[in-house]
Parts: sequence; structure tokens; C-alpha cells
Amino acid sequence: MELKKIDNKLIFIYHYSEYQQNDWVREKLKENSEVTFKKTFTFLEEDEFEPSPKNKDEFNFENEEDEDINIFDENELPPISFILAELYDDGYYRIKKRITETKNQIYLFNELEIILEYFIAETKISIFKQIDNLINEDIYIGGDAENNIPIEDFDQLIQDFPTTYEKKVYAEARISSTIKNYFETTKDAETTFQNYLNKKPSKVGKKLNKLFQEYELLKYSTILEKLEGMLESENSYSETQWQKEILEIILLLYPKYIKAFQSSYIKANGKSFRFLDFMLVDFNGNIDIIEIKKPFCNKIMTNTLYRKNHIPRRELSGSVMQLEKYIYHLNRWGEKGEKFLTDKYLSDLPKEMVIKITNPKGFIIMGRENNLKSEQKDDFEIVKRKYKNVIDIITYDDLIERLRFTIQQIKTK
Repeated sequence: MELKKIDNKLIFIYHYSEYQQNDWVREKLKENSEVTFKKTFTFLEEDEFEPSPKNKDEFNFENEEDEDINIFDENELPPISFILAELYDDGYYRIKKRITETKNQIYLFNELEIILEYFIAETKISIFKQIDNLINEDIYIGGDAENNIPIEDFDQLIQDFPTTYEKKVYAEARISSTIKNYFETTKDAETTFQNYLNKKPSKVGKKLNKLFQEYELLKYSTILEKLEGMLESENSYSETQWQKEILEIILLLYPKYIKAFQSSYIKANGKSFRFLDFMLVDFNGNIDIIEIKKPFCNKIMTNTLYRKNHIPRRELSGSVMQLEKYIYHLNRWGEKGEKFLTDKYLSDLPKEMVIKITNPKGFIIMGRENNLKSEQKDDFEIVKRKYKNVIDIITYDDLIERLRFTIQQIKTK
């Protein structure tokens, strides 16, 4: 059996074996008005294809003026052919549903090299019938039709289709897992099946790093360019606008957070309310808090020494103290706070998401390190590590360094 494209038709050709003496195909057509091949194709007499003189060489006929001359021996049966599909203006071969006995129409892109393996799996299994049983829409293979199966994925499907041996060892493994509890002589079919799977080539998925490399490079390069531009023209931003722009960058750098709420208030001491600059919500509903300050030109560590150490300036130490109090009040608020915040932001949260107060973490975005001496940087690192378990102190130079490192890593992959 083989498939050939002739003019605007896809032709199924059946070649008789040299050992076959009877024309069983034509006999079936006469007896039943139809004939089925490999439980996959069912043709009627009207589907039979008669090649024109110019096409007879496709069927092993001599391409000569005398069309009655052929190269078959007297006892050799010539092939018989049927029209499997016709090419339409949309660029797809369309197969009649009665031929494949499917409820959905099958379309094959005309530029594909269409082979029998696309239709028939081992042990006379119709591949398209298997697909047809699982869906309720037309099947498009290749091309640019909506919801088409790309040819690469369809080829992988054919390659992964289970063989007769694979089905046999799988069935034995399933049976063995049950009866081994009752019969001591049960062979270890599960190990046999697992050994078979280990030897079988594993499916290799698309290289996601390569697939998204250009997008990721553009993403982080754009963020870096934006951040550097903001730092160069810091004075042109109001405090509110600066916070909004930096928050966008933070959400891109920390994708675990799906939502940010500005000016959220929390209950303090059971009486008064305190306002948070920003509250972050992750994909599990857990909240963290973040303070965003403009960098200004002032250093975040003192120039003078206190007992031979550079200490944080008032703005940094004040921000740390403020966040620690917010975290303290949040933890005390507990379940009442979770219900209050969930109800307050219900319309802005994904469906059925509940806000959770579970050891919230704080972030402080402020200051620069490029104006610090090495001794100041060392002392600042000690300060950052001291609060690391509760608060992350991140400078704008930290953000720039992280972005540059990420871009470098993407380029080297």
C-alpha cells in the first residue's frame, strides 16, 4: 500500500503480492459494494481511481502511445487505486468521513509529505479514529488553520504510539501487580515493563530556554534601560510616580507576586489603623509588604564612625523600624486580618483566593551603593544580613546588578 499525490487528489494504491492469485479487492467490491483496508480505509466502487494516460507511469504502466500495453506478467495482478482525498482552495486535502469512518472531518495540509504511517498504527489501529473518539471538532494537520496540530507534534504522536509488544508488557505488568500477592511463582513483569521503558527513547520536549531566550533578553534589557534612565532623571519624578514605576519593575523581577495594593491599612493595637505603602500578594494568597524610597544623593550609611563602625542613616534605620512594626501588627491581626483583607480586596483577587498572613516578609527599596567606600559597603552588608530573615534591604545598584547578571546569563545559554 502507498499514497501518492496526483493532480489535486490524494490516491491510495494497493499492490497485490506476487503470491496472491485472486483479485480479492474487486471481488469484495462486487459482493459488498465496499472494501476495507487495515480497519482504517473503507472505499466504495465510486471511489476507484482510473489513471489518465499521463499518470499511468505512476502505476507501473508503460508511458507509450499504446495505452493497452503494460508491463505486468500474465498472472500478475495490476494495482488498484482509490481516491482518498481531494485538494481544496484552502490548501488542505479533505478526506470523506465515510472513508475513515470518523464523525469529524480530516484535513491534511497539501505541503506535507503524507505517508501511510499517519493513518495506520501497528496491529491495524486507525490513528485518526483514536483522535476522533476524543474530540468533537474537525481535525487539521499542519498548515495555518486555527487549532491545527503542528506537523512536528503529529510526528511525535506517531512516534510515541504504543507498539504491540509495549501493550503486551504493560498488560502483564498490571496483572502481575495484583496476582503476585497470591502466587509466589509470579514473574516480575513490572520490572520487565520498567526496563522496557528505560530503554525506549524518552520524549524530548521543546527547549524552553531557547524558545523564550529572545523574549527574556528583550524583557530584562528593557527593564534595565528604564531603571538606568529613571536614576539619571530622578528629579523629574514625583515620589508617587517613582514608587509606581519601581513597583512595576519589582513585579516583573519577582513573578511570584500576582497583585500589589497601594495604601493598604492594617489594624494596630486593636484600635488605630496604620497605612502600608504597598502590600504584595503571591500566587498562594500570602502577603508581604514593601517600602519604596527615591534614592536621592544622600548616602545610606554614615560617613563618620561610631565605635569604629559606619552605621545606617536615619532614613534607613527608620524604614527598617517602620516595617518591623507593620509585620508585628500583621501577625497579631491574624485570622481577623485575613478575613478583613480578603473581603476588602475580593473583587481584585483571583476567584476563591484567600489572603493569608503567614510570617510576612518586608522589602525596602532605597539608596545607592555606588557612592559608598569599601568600609561603608562592608558595614552595610552586615546590616542587610542582620535583617535578612525578616526584611530584604535592596538598593538600586542591587537591582541594576541583578538585571545585568540575568542578561549575561541569558546570552551565554
